[in-house]
Amino acid sequence: MAEVKPPNLDGEGFDVAAAIVDAAREVFGDDWERRLARLLTFLRRRLSGDYSVDEFGFDAELTTLTMAVLRPLAERWFRIDVHGLDNIPADGGGLVVANHSGTVPVDALMTGLIVHDHAHRQLRMLAADLVFRLPVLGRLARRGGATLACGQDAERLLGRGELVGVWPEGFQGIGKPFRKRYTLQHFGGDGVGSNGFVTAALRTRTPVVPCSIVGAEEIYPLLGNLPSLARWLRVPYLPVTPFFPWLGPLGMVPLPSKWLIEFGAPIRTDAYADDAATDPSVVRGLTDQVRETIQQTLHSLLAQRRGVFF
Repeated sequence: MAEVKPPNLDGEGFDVAAAIVDAAREVFGDDWERRLARLLTFLRRRLSGDYSVDEFGFDAELTTLTMAVLRPLAERWFRIDVHGLDNIPADGGGLVVANHSGTVPVDALMTGLIVHDHAHRQLRMLAADLVFRLPVLGRLARRGGATLACGQDAERLLGRGELVGVWPEGFQGIGKPFRKRYTLQHFGGDGVGSNGFVTAALRTRTPVVPCSIVGAEEIYPLLGNLPSLARWLRVPYLPVTPFFPWLGPLGMVPLPSKWLIEFGAPIRTDAYADDAATDPSVVRGLTDQVRETIQQTLHSLLAQRRGVFF
């Protein structure tokens, strides 16, 4: 048997520079020099504090990096098909209202990525106060453009022409059992009240864009809950899925379900009277219209999907 000798790291038979270039190309692709330079510039700016955030804590530079991490998940794992991109306002204020599901709010992250990549806008998400109490994740949420799900913050963002995202089912949506999948829960778990998002849109006279998401229900099928442990941890629920907690960390890998996202036709609010936001019948009627639009579109998308995983 021939003797296998290790490479000579001192020169002969091994080119250190070539190996480094090959490794960089493997990680960053053929455009590795530009991408590596951008990464090093980013790290230098982080270390020196040479970056800025807005009044809500949004960090555009860090968000761009986060999007790069999420993109393979959307394109290769969930294989998201998107419809109705033309319904997203190209500029000015707008409120995207979506169904919520999946045990973990991955649907919000994917929606934000789709809006960023295809509509070229930043979706400023309204998140529950629990998100901002979590170590590390709360800070990342702020830096990613999220803010507290309250009427005041929603109106401030809409008033300055931002595109705002809200998931009014809140924890009732992402924590519902698998048997209730694709059935919208009561609007009001988002922190702005059952009609709060509509009130904010009416007051700022911005359009409401219904958004329907199919696929997120299957990433972590929720079979049960551990309420006692959830109360001890001070979280709304502690999920039991077919793989978690049985497989430990492996049980947290989402299933590769096939996703469909559709943005519906904008519902205008600028034609309503100036005092419409204080009229309960108007607010309730518009809320019901948004909810029914999302629910009907979910049924339509489910009929289009060939299967859960393809």
